[in-house]
Amino acid sequence: MATTNTGRTGRAHAPRTGRRESPDERADRRWTDLLQEVRVAQTGSQVLFGFLLSVVFMARFPQLDGFGRGLYVVTVVLGALATGALTAPVAYHRIFAGHRLKPQLVDAAARLVATGLILLSLTIGSALLLLLRVAAGSAVAAGIFGAVLLWFAFCWFLLPVRHLRRTDGHCAPPPADPGAEDPPGHEP
Repeated sequence: MATTNTGRTGRAHAPRTGRRESPDERADRRWTDLLQEVRVAQTGSQVLFGFLLSVVFMARFPQLDGFGRGLYVVTVVLGALATGALTAPVAYHRIFAGHRLKPQLVDAAARLVATGLILLSLTIGSALLLLLRVAAGSAVAAGIFGAVLLWFAFCWFLLPVRHLRRTDGHCAPPPADPGAEDPPGHEP
């Protein structure tokens, strides 16, 4: 029968599997990490969206066929939705500020960022389809469009999920705490 490690304080505690941080510290760290991630994606979406807004004013735009114009509209709407989802954590933060809801803020913002990344990948793919239809023709453009969307799915979803499954969703055990007693049955 295993006994609980009480350490030097004599109080029982669960085995450590990660960082030593309070729930508030964890929420703060997760929020900071999320903001760093958003800065990268948000900048890309805003630059792409700004470029897309200018396309309609270019000389060759009137030469687009009906499908091209429709694709342009879809691409601009996707870009607007991606930008909205990727900037939404700022609004959440302003509304949640002072209400002691940081863990809920981080969870909601993480879902919005994930949605924003999906929308951003679709925006990039459809912008690529629009541009390649003009440059290389419909058949080539469709093939490249499909390959690019698969690449995003592979890099942004399948690889991380595969890695999580290989590690069973856990990181390596933390280094031993020199001040804690070894658990029963542990041999140095």
